[in-house]
Amino acid sequence: MGKFLITGGCGFIGSTLARALVGRGEGVRILDDLSTGRLDRAPSEAEVIVGSVTDVALVEQAMDGVDGCFHLAAVASVPRCQEDWTGTSAVNLGGTVAVFSAARRASTPVVYASSAAVYGANPEVPLREGTRVRPLSAYGADKLACELHARVATLTQGVPATGLRFFNVYGAGQDPSSPYSGVISIFCDRLRAGSPLTVYGDGLQVRDFVHVDDVVAFLIAAMEHPATRPEVFNICRGVGTSILGLASTVADVLGVTADIRHGPPRNGDIPASIGDPRSAARRFGWVPRTGLHDGLAKMLTEQKPRHHQGAGVRTFPKGNEGVSRSSASGAP
Repeated sequence: MGKFLITGGCGFIGSTLARALVGRGEGVRILDDLSTGRLDRAPSEAEVIVGSVTDVALVEQAMDGVDGCFHLAAVASVPRCQEDWTGTSAVNLGGTVAVFSAARRASTPVVYASSAAVYGANPEVPLREGTRVRPLSAYGADKLACELHARVATLTQGVPATGLRFFNVYGAGQDPSSPYSGVISIFCDRLRAGSPLTVYGDGLQVRDFVHVDDVVAFLIAAMEHPATRPEVFNICRGVGTSILGLASTVADVLGVTADIRHGPPRNGDIPASIGDPRSAARRFGWVPRTGLHDGLAKMLTEQKPRHHQGAGVRTFPKGNEGVSRSSASGAP
């Protein structure tokens, strides 16, 4: 058993990972600024520090004494990154550098979230790790820059850093009302309410959907196999699904008929994003096990995480970032 830091651990993927680690008997510490995460998502066994990854001193404190760090904290909204370029880059890139810097004190392994956004509108499908990267968004550019800093961290700073390029992650715990939420949670929410679905453009855009349980399995496997050289892997199923096909599948799982309305195409919408998962499968001995239909059924039937009451709260200096919870309350 060890103890692990999860930045962004009160978010969708981070809280799912936290619960999985606690279930394995591991210690968990979370650093989250609660800009999109919620305290009630974290398991009661976790220690939670409320604050930003841009606070270098706080990141160093959070990193102290852990056996590894899962770095998931980010501003994952592409539109927000376009609008607030400097502010979001301070979190997405600056926060990642702060994590690597803190990790080098004890050569702490870091598994960090990258994104399929680094590929941009690349016609080479399926996308492989060696495919040319050419991001079209500030978010994708920051994620690519994080990979470059991870290379430096591994080669010159003694930090074993492994990057995982997440494709379209879905599962229970996504908030359909959030602008950070994926299309699946939005479709599920609207169909459950009997509302029409809005599909932008012709709906033939293809995406690679991967269930959060498989993503968590890859995160843990990557931590169990620390990098000895710079490494980055696609985290995907390698199966493409059109947006219209997704709407049909969600409706089928719910046993309803989808009322689809078409909106205008969105600028910069990528026609096809399908990854090649074979490199990650070879490295970690794991392949995604959850098909889309089964994953949707699981997502729609799982109960929401239980709410916990906080305890052991303390405030850090400056009055902005901070409360920490010891063993009591608690991205994409």
